[in-house]
Amino acid sequence: MKLLDVSIFPVALALIVVGIHQTMVRGIGFSYSLFMFALGLLFWFQLRRNKAREISESQAKKTISRCLSSSILSKERIS
Repeated sequence: MKLLDVSIFPVALALIVVGIHQTMVRGIGFSYSLFMFALGLLFWFQLRRNKAREISESQAKKTISRCLSSSILSKERIS
């Protein structure tokens, strides 16, 4: 994970905590923007995590297919 990925999630959680506090002190009208910004950060974090997972899975599949094809070629050369 990159530094940005690691920092997005704690910032979103901190905004949720601050939003809860502001809701109890001032009301939901003052904390609504905090909750929406935190929600946006959580969606962004999930999007980045899913993209990183897809990239790593595609690289693993390429590696496996290369290994399998090289083993098949080496068996054909032996025969």
